[in-house]
Amino acid sequence: MKQFAVIGLGRFGTSVATTLYKMGYEVLAIDSSEEKVQAIANDVTHAVEADATDEAALKALGMSNFDVVVVAIGQDIQASILATLVLKASGVPRVVAKAQNDLHGKVLEKVGADQIIYPERDMGIRVANNLVSTNVLDHIELSEEHTIAELIVPASFHNKTLGQLNLRARYGLNVLAIKRNEEILISPKAEDMLNHGDIIIVLGEKDRLARFQQRE
Repeated sequence: MKQFAVIGLGRFGTSVATTLYKMGYEVLAIDSSEEKVQAIANDVTHAVEADATDEAALKALGMSNFDVVVVAIGQDIQASILATLVLKASGVPRVVAKAQNDLHGKVLEKVGADQIIYPERDMGIRVANNLVSTNVLDHIELSEEHTIAELIVPASFHNKTLGQLNLRARYGLNVLAIKRNEEILISPKAEDMLNHGDIIIVLGEKDRLARFQQRE
C-alpha cells in the first residue's frame, strides 16, 4: 500500500491528508504549527510538528520511504520551494507541490517537483464552467486544449443509443463512460442507450465542448 506525507496543513493540505486517510492509506501530516498538528492528529496515521525546510528534520522523519509527498505549504513560497528541493535531494520518488501562480509553479518544476497543482486556479475554472451550463457536473483540465467533463444527459438524448447520437462526429466528443445510479459503464458501445438521469463522462477539445453546451 502506498504511503503518503503531506507538508503544510492549511485547508488544502488538511483536505488532501484526511481524504487519503479515509481512503485507507497511511498518511503522515507535517506542519510547523503545533495547533494545526494537534487538530489533525486523530484524522491521519501520524501528525508531526516540524520545519519542512530543515533537511535534517525531514531525513529524521524518513521522507525517502514515502511513495508520494505533497508539499501543500500556503503563502510562504520560499518554504515551499526549499521543502521541494530538500525532498527531491533526499530521494523522495514523487513530490507533488502546490503552486500559488505560474511563476511559482515554474520554479517548483525547476527544483524537481514531479507534479504541480494549482488548486485555486483549477477550482476557479471548474466553477466558471459549471456556472455557464447547468448540464456540467464536473470539469477537469487535461491540457490547454483538452478537457474531461461530467454532463447530465439532456432530454433530447433520452432513449437514444450512442450510435444514434454519434457525439464524436457531431461534436468531437468521446464518451468514456456512462454513470447510471451506482453503476458505471466503462467504454460504452454504440448500442448502449441513454436514459433519464444518466450522466456521461466525455473527453474532447474545450471549444467543441463549449459549442456542445451552447447548443444544448
